[in-house]
Amino acid sequence: MKFRRRRRENVDIGLAPLIDVVFILLLFFVVTTTFTRETQLRVDLPEAASGTPPEATEIKLLEVVIDVDGNYTLNGKALVKHDLDTLMAALNKESAGDRTLPMIISADGKTPHQAVITAMDAAGKLGFAHLRITTVEAQAAP
Repeated sequence: MKFRRRRRENVDIGLAPLIDVVFILLLFFVVTTTFTRETQLRVDLPEAASGTPPEATEIKLLEVVIDVDGNYTLNGKALVKHDLDTLMAALNKESAGDRTLPMIISADGKTPHQAVITAMDAAGKLGFAHLRITTVEAQAAP
């Protein structure tokens, strides 16, 4: 018995539908990707070197002083309220929109941590780039 062989049909993969599917997947991934912009504060910590600090020139700066009870003082002027919105408004008014001014936070050693974080949050939300936290040099034990 002699069987006839069937002719094989040429199988072609259509590239046009394949490219369409790839582009649709690419479009789906681009649309569903979330873009988040992380806000970060640049914190310049003071160095623990002995000696006197360099003489300050006439540079305008913002100094936030926080007392033991968490009360804020901006450049020597006490703030009426002690919340984030009041501090942000005072910083915005004092800086006159200049976000390049250096900002210094001086807090008492027993200040609630939340008060310092609130001051740092206000600086971050307003976009201040130069933030310093002042400390005093520890005294050697006798």
